[in-house]
Amino acid sequence: MSHFEHVNFLWDDAKAASLDPVGRLIYRSNLLGSDQRITNTGGGNTSSKLAETDPLTGQPTEVLWVKGSGGDLRTSLRENFSSLYQDKLVALQSSYAARKDKGLKSKAEDEMVGMYTHTTFNLNPRASSIDTPLHSFLPGKHVDHMHPNAIISIAASKRCEELTKEIFGGTMAYVPWMRPGFELGLAMQTISQAHPELKAIMMGQHGFISWDDDEKVCYTRTLEFIEKAAHYIESKYQAKGGHAAAFGGARYQTLPEEQRHAVFAAVLPWLRGQVSQHKRFIGTIQEDEAILRFVNSKDAPRLAELGTSCPDHFLRTKIKPLYVDWNPASGDVDQLKKLLADGLVKYREDYAAYYNRCKHPNSPAIRDANPTVVLIPGLGMIAWGKDKSESRVTAEFYNCAVEVMRGAEAIDEYIALPQQEAFDIEYWLLEEAKLQRMPAEKELARQVVVVIGAGSGIGKETAHRIVKEGAHIVCVDLKEETAAATAAEITSKYGLGIGVAGSGISGCGPALGLAADITNRASIRAMLDKVAIAYGGFDSICVTAGIFVPSDTTGHIPDDRWDLTFRINVTGSYLVGDEAFKTWKEQGMRGNLVLTTSANAAVAKKGSVAYDTSKAAANHLVRELAIELAPLVRVNGVAPATVVQGSAMFPRDRVIGSLAKYNIPYTDDEATDSLVSKLAQFYADRTLTKAPITPADQAEAYFLLVSKRLSKTTGQVITVDGGLHEAFLR
Repeated sequence: MSHFEHVNFLWDDAKAASLDPVGRLIYRSNLLGSDQRITNTGGGNTSSKLAETDPLTGQPTEVLWVKGSGGDLRTSLRENFSSLYQDKLVALQSSYAARKDKGLKSKAEDEMVGMYTHTTFNLNPRASSIDTPLHSFLPGKHVDHMHPNAIISIAASKRCEELTKEIFGGTMAYVPWMRPGFELGLAMQTISQAHPELKAIMMGQHGFISWDDDEKVCYTRTLEFIEKAAHYIESKYQAKGGHAAAFGGARYQTLPEEQRHAVFAAVLPWLRGQVSQHKRFIGTIQEDEAILRFVNSKDAPRLAELGTSCPDHFLRTKIKPLYVDWNPASGDVDQLKKLLADGLVKYREDYAAYYNRCKHPNSPAIRDANPTVVLIPGLGMIAWGKDKSESRVTAEFYNCAVEVMRGAEAIDEYIALPQQEAFDIEYWLLEEAKLQRMPAEKELARQVVVVIGAGSGIGKETAHRIVKEGAHIVCVDLKEETAAATAAEITSKYGLGIGVAGSGISGCGPALGLAADITNRASIRAMLDKVAIAYGGFDSICVTAGIFVPSDTTGHIPDDRWDLTFRINVTGSYLVGDEAFKTWKEQGMRGNLVLTTSANAAVAKKGSVAYDTSKAAANHLVRELAIELAPLVRVNGVAPATVVQGSAMFPRDRVIGSLAKYNIPYTDDEATDSLVSKLAQFYADRTLTKAPITPADQAEAYFLLVSKRLSKTTGQVITVDGGLHEAFLR
């Protein structure tokens, strides 16, 4: 519809008509959730009161279908919605009144959440949201509760109630801040009963809710309210000077991208170590025009200190971000680190004071006191989370907070949620119980593992093996396209996570593909700097890249090929370890380096003198680096025997050459898979286990060495050769 400029009208009558009533609720929800100007990731609720057949009585009954606890509107499916008997929900009002009369209102609120399960329709297992009463007690058959930046700008303004009347006339009521739950639902019910002409309510410092008996009208009205708010804000914003005057105007200038990224690469691993004292964090940077306009502004220190207003925002971003008043014109990275270090000390002190000031006798213990959002003039924003998805969503949420502040300052004066109210949300006992029910993190969660040689063979298999344990994988290969292909396979399987579509925040997901030449120190450094910018740093590196150059028929190997073998198989591993150690020292967190040697390091064989001697050197390099990098980094090696299957070192012509060398029968037109199988079995028959050695066998060893399972093992080489007795050490 042409009159929408600030949101997208996406309703398709034909699509909606093809769906059943619950399907149309999901459709409406997905449309609303797809536009982050309407609601943030994981935020907002939608519902429909639908006629269903009671499975017990066979009689028609009204059922409230409402988005359940957790989940994201953009991606919600049927299983993300609770289904509850509407009449039983309304009947809970008398139970709530009795409980409230007997004790604290907050205790009664918490107890009611447990009562929702008694109203469940048709054994639906989806846990109900605390917003359920809001949807049940309003008169509309269809209800949308959204968190649009434009609406929250009004909700977070000092004159919210007046502005609501000024902008929306008598079409939207106002309710002051109340924690979502039963009491808020009752307040909304009272308003809607007293003013049946109303179709929306502004929720102070929170968002808004709208309703109608027609689902398309409900969807359209939701967009119309947001559009009206956004139009009002933009007119006031432009009247005050627009971007040039935003947040009091510019105080600092943005550094050029190349210089910005150089500073990020120099600071991020160190900063990751500083904020990861409790648990490791994964970072996301945001450096678009909007966030830079904010961090560079005169008002940024004041507004950042106020913190966020909407509960959905500060649950991710904490009570406030860390703003560092650094002058980017100086370009002084050491000064920036000092300001960050001092700022972190002050931030932790402030957070502890906030906790002690607001805590209750039964409050959960204080959580990690480090910031999840760091703002730096000239650079942008750094957000931290347990994984890439969470850090990206944290960045998205603070980006929403910035937009809210922009709008509120344009039309009035921005105010934050009172700290006690914020604390009661952050440390709500039901929220704590929810956190405690979360499944245990995977073994390599919160870690970044760089796999060099991930484009094929053992490296590719190792990347796929390690990501299963929760690690983020940086796939590195000489050719970027092969590294990117492995990363794409991983991302396709595990997904980018939430907080991607329409966020405007760049970043990778669980895997990233990069190119690097390990014989070139500058190339290695450039790759590691890109890893720092993508994730904040790294924890382990597996070097699986290698080369095999056979001697010719006379037993000779050209000098340049000898040199290349040692540059890749030995010098390359040394350069990787040497460059990576600079970053590990900056982080100050323990790491792992795993190199690839070979059974050939202990077995002299005719025709592979360059390869065998290079691998013998690699064996000793493991021991030397274990001493050099101790105690911060454990260094170990994996020594495979010949791996034919899936190896880039065994193209068809080499396989045929080996078959001919060992007098193994084959035909020129035989399929490559058959040739590989014959050669793999030949090598297997020379071992004690008599089974072909696969890339998966090697990948298991790399996983063990980057995990904590062998945490006291360093300077060792694990052989994965099927029991090649010629390689037994003697």
